[in-house]
Amino acid sequence: MIGGGPGGYVCSIRLGQLKQKVICVEKEEVGGVCLNWGCVPSKALISASHTYEKVKDHGAGMGIFADNVRVDPNKMQDWKNGIVKKLTGGVRGLFRGNGVELVIGNATVKGPRTVEVKTAEGTVETIEATKAIVIATGSSTIEIPTFKFDGKSIIGAKEAVSLREVPKRLLVIGGGVIGLELGCVYQKFGAELTVVEATPSLLPGVDPECTAVVEKRLTKKGAKIIKNAKATGYERNADGSLAVKLDLGEGKYDTVVTDVVLVAVGMRPNGAGLGLEELGVKVERGFVPSDHLGRTNVDGIYAIGDVTGQPMLAHKASKEGEVVAEVIAGHKAAKDWVAIPAAIFTDPEIAVAGLTEAQAKEKGIEVRVGKFPFSALGRAMAVNETDGFFKVVADKKTNELLGVHIVGPEASDLISEGALALEMHAFLEDIGLTIHPHPTLGEGMMEAAMNGLGHAIHILNRNAG
Repeated sequence: MIGGGPGGYVCSIRLGQLKQKVICVEKEEVGGVCLNWGCVPSKALISASHTYEKVKDHGAGMGIFADNVRVDPNKMQDWKNGIVKKLTGGVRGLFRGNGVELVIGNATVKGPRTVEVKTAEGTVETIEATKAIVIATGSSTIEIPTFKFDGKSIIGAKEAVSLREVPKRLLVIGGGVIGLELGCVYQKFGAELTVVEATPSLLPGVDPECTAVVEKRLTKKGAKIIKNAKATGYERNADGSLAVKLDLGEGKYDTVVTDVVLVAVGMRPNGAGLGLEELGVKVERGFVPSDHLGRTNVDGIYAIGDVTGQPMLAHKASKEGEVVAEVIAGHKAAKDWVAIPAAIFTDPEIAVAGLTEAQAKEKGIEVRVGKFPFSALGRAMAVNETDGFFKVVADKKTNELLGVHIVGPEASDLISEGALALEMHAFLEDIGLTIHPHPTLGEGMMEAAMNGLGHAIHILNRNAG
């Protein structure tokens, strides 16, 4: 196993459960980017920023008053690092319990069954695999040539989750998932936020109705959103601040002064430099394509996770790891899911599964859409989180569910019902007729499905009939 991230460590554990002998080679720390510098630490900071904002700005309306609410970035980082340490320790424990050997070092594939590892201690080991080699090397932050990381004023996501000082001004290059999530964190902690996005909309590919809710919240809090623009370079001022130059298109230019620039323009696959090309393994721009069984074009070499292509999601990598483990062990398994859910931890959260309304129409499907606002839910009012809505997209002829889109509180947790419904090829009637507990946020899914059918109870139905 080359790579110990969400794909590699899950695949290793499952192989161990299946009584296979596994050696997992990880170049840095088990858990990979997700557990150490991505998904988990960023969500810890998001939780902290949400708590801070709740106490500071929303408590008074509930009759709760707190004086001198402040942020201690050092204490916060220690808390966040403690969470990461517990989780990485847990994975190491699962490795031991399932007989997985962990080697820290850099791996190079020397043959269809041979891997050379330069360990952290500087020694070189050769490992012979009797069954298979699995490539699970993940992805890395893309760096812009004109904004070279210096770890202080020009940073990537890895540094952004480790800041021990809240910047006064933060400029984010890239209005995608990582940029907006971390931008929301530091805006809540008091940073003046500017987001520069090269395309016409934030979060490209997400339902525009959902992104509009997030953009409205950001701008309401004072963020400056600059779309259809490119950051072309910067000059460092005498006081250490950065004057970032923007190309607005059509011959227009602007300059934004900031203290920290977060470059968040995406991730690149870590498929190059592993020795795969020399063995004839197909590598495309760093990606290592694999089929429905996780196989590459070379027998005995498998690939899972970010390195195989979009979508680059930890849970997709993990599920692919489980599939490949079963295949290697000789069991019947395949990548055969209907939809891969995705969660975006902005404020409010966005979560999606399946087709957008536009994507369904592009496929020539006549659609039926149901929506239900959080503002009509008693539970949403009780937690003081009423922005956003549930949106379901279904085939108009059959009412079969095609997509679920949620923007609002706890969307990341609520989407699982939608993912299961899609996997089960459920119909709007299945969701609408399922009794949901009251008062909960999850009732919105039921009401959205009923709205699609024309008879949601707690809103007026435009398509009633």
